[in-house]
Amino acid sequence: MNILLIGSGGRENAFAWKIKQSKKCENLWIAPGNAGSSAFGQNVSIGVNDFEGIKSFCLQNKIDLLVVGPEEPLVKGLRDFMAQSPETSGIPIVGPGESGAKLEGSKDFSKKFMMAHGIPTASYATFTSATLQEGIDFLKQQNLPIVLKADGLAAGKGVLICTSYEEATNSLTDMLVGQKFGEASTRVVIETFLTGIELSVFVATDGESYKILPEAKDYKRIGEGDTGPNTGGMGAISPVPFADKDFMDKVEERVVKPTINGLKKDNIDYRGFLFIGLMNMEGEPCVIEYNVRMGDPETQAVLPRIDSDFLELLNATANKTLIDYKLEIAPTKTATVVMVAGGYPDAYEKGKVISGLGKSNTQQAITFHAGTKSSPDDQIVTNGGRVLGITGLGDTVEKAIENAYLRVSEIKWDKANYRKDIGQDILQLGK
Repeated sequence: MNILLIGSGGRENAFAWKIKQSKKCENLWIAPGNAGSSAFGQNVSIGVNDFEGIKSFCLQNKIDLLVVGPEEPLVKGLRDFMAQSPETSGIPIVGPGESGAKLEGSKDFSKKFMMAHGIPTASYATFTSATLQEGIDFLKQQNLPIVLKADGLAAGKGVLICTSYEEATNSLTDMLVGQKFGEASTRVVIETFLTGIELSVFVATDGESYKILPEAKDYKRIGEGDTGPNTGGMGAISPVPFADKDFMDKVEERVVKPTINGLKKDNIDYRGFLFIGLMNMEGEPCVIEYNVRMGDPETQAVLPRIDSDFLELLNATANKTLIDYKLEIAPTKTATVVMVAGGYPDAYEKGKVISGLGKSNTQQAITFHAGTKSSPDDQIVTNGGRVLGITGLGDTVEKAIENAYLRVSEIKWDKANYRKDIGQDILQLGK
């Protein structure tokens, strides 16, 4: 098969690594890719939102499968664009069309979808700049803390948890009037704060059948002990000990099945991944949000646990043959630690030379590139906020964490930063 993979992050590096292991992979191109993805396929300098460029490349290279990693091209309608042309309408695509991608592209749409299909979620209300005063009045009726969410895409940073009414009022005004998150916060969803432990559940669906992939727990905040501002993700652990069979059965019956059935009922032809952000509230699942792609960095923790052919899973998802696919999960435990540029998630510098990417003292860790590129003198330099995802493997979560940090200790660049406590809360749960 000839595959074109869209994206340039750690998720896409993990996809490329896993796709390349399939005997069915003949040629793999990554657009635009990063310094790490070039080890598994050929990077091509096409932007993720360059629909014409993607279409031309698919035709010139007889692409058999188009795999869309990030959310933005999905929300902007890449699938629909490809379907409109007779030349590309037959190319199988992993990733929903614009109507399905609204589950992530609009928090308001996704909350309405959950309410319509009886999917457990926090109560909410949506406001615009025209209804700002109503929003401020609504805030005063809520219990603290209060959750504010930018309606549109904000690179994982559009969620604020406010601990005082003054902070909530200022933040709401900042988002709606001051356009704190630009276009994304022209509408803001105010939600009840959910108490519990978060986890991420991943589902591949072809619109009819589905497969539940290994779950993960991610770490969003920049600082140890979950302090500081939200990021795109600082690490992940898989499996999640509290996601036992009883809990996952509830997730399947109360969340996964109603979601798939709801999409069908609403005539949304959904072929791709569903990332379901959940809160475990004393054993009861409650949906925080949907994403319409695999998570990042969770993908780096999840994919090493899949033993079956990942390319076959992707192909079955795109071609509506998922019912015949046998998903096999390894008992391996994984821990991913994200190494970021100093200053991230605020201002940071690029172009720092990375050392230590060669031979490692541990065979039980995988280095996934994210914000990296090759310099003209063939060195690998930083090229983003989240630079690398280091995934440790082990028979126990403890060993996986140990292996991840052993590899992290070998890699250096100026002002590199990472959390030192990934997975420690999971270890405490087991005590």
